Amino acid sequence: MKLITKELERKMDHYPLYSQEGKGNDAVVICKFFNPYGGQSWYVLEAGSVWNGDRELFVLSTYGGESEYGYMMLSDFLKTKVKFCGYELPLERDRWFKGTVADALKDAGVGRW
Repeated sequence: MKLITKELERKMDHYPLYSQEGKGNDAVVICKFFNPYGGQSWYVLEAGSVWNGDRELFVLSTYGGESEYGYMMLSDFLKTKVKFCGYELPLERDRWFKGTVADALKDAGVGRW
């Protein structure tokens, strides 16, 4: 599966950096990347302009019932490999996830404990 599609690039252009500032749990999630062999997920909320073939992303990162906001480069997602059973496998994109930060937190099980 392609991690980034033309449709997803257009969606990223619609939510530039700082465009959802102040929306809190109502901010729209552009897409979700995840480790299919572990519990880590990254929900992309905003994306900087393409510069030098790369984009800076503002993401909500979740793992083990915890969450954290931060910035990552798109190239980092594209080159990250997960070691599983002797193989190095790429991250994946959840093609079906749609929603807001509140939906992302529920999806990741954050705050249920």
